[in-house]
Amino acid sequence: MSTDLTENEKRDVVKYLEAGKPLPDKYRFLLFEEKREVELAWNGKTSEVTNVVLPFQTIEVIDEPRAEKPEETKLQQTLFDFDDRGRQIAGWTNKLIWGDNKLILSSLRSGALREEIEKEGGLKLIYIDPPFDVGADFSMKIEIGDDELTKKPNVLEELAYRDTWGKGADSFIAMIFERLSIMRDLLAKDGSIYVHCDWRVNSYMRLVLDEVFGKHNLKMKFLGNGKLAVVVK
Repeated sequence: MSTDLTENEKRDVVKYLEAGKPLPDKYRFLLFEEKREVELAWNGKTSEVTNVVLPFQTIEVIDEPRAEKPEETKLQQTLFDFDDRGRQIAGWTNKLIWGDNKLILSSLRSGALREEIEKEGGLKLIYIDPPFDVGADFSMKIEIGDDELTKKPNVLEELAYRDTWGKGADSFIAMIFERLSIMRDLLAKDGSIYVHCDWRVNSYMRLVLDEVFGKHNLKMKFLGNGKLAVVVK
């Protein structure tokens, strides 16, 4: 904590404390060794993240052996343990997990799978495709002969592929900040995270990524059609 305050600043601090009011932001930099010179602020900002651990229930296991060349088989045997039918019996197996992504990320970070992830050095690659807030109209035009039909999304598709937010910028930033913070804890030191977004939210996304991962780790690539891929290494 710094004590390099003027007499007027000290009186101001005492006045705020006696009145039970929060100190203005400038005192965060004056009183404490705050290294961040610039940061993104929003209503309700907090560094706390969800810390829920839910059990994962195995629904289906797909582990069909494929025909391999002898040298490939030898290499695979050095990485994993297989039974006499070629099925993997030990080592990491890829998983498709269904559920709320925030709860899944929290469970991966704090649950039983964390040890397996750490043994592998952390997650090597994360790709996310958050809402762009482009609207929910995912209808498609289909040409059949000389006719053109419009395929409208059904109720399930509209819910599953909805690309709207509609809750305000502060809510969107809080949502993505919390998830990215958990992803950072799971990502390998040499891992990369790809964030798919477009012009509607890319400015917010850039600032959030700078704060979570550090701006020196950022790379960006425009994909055309106004879309942007953001890569953090």
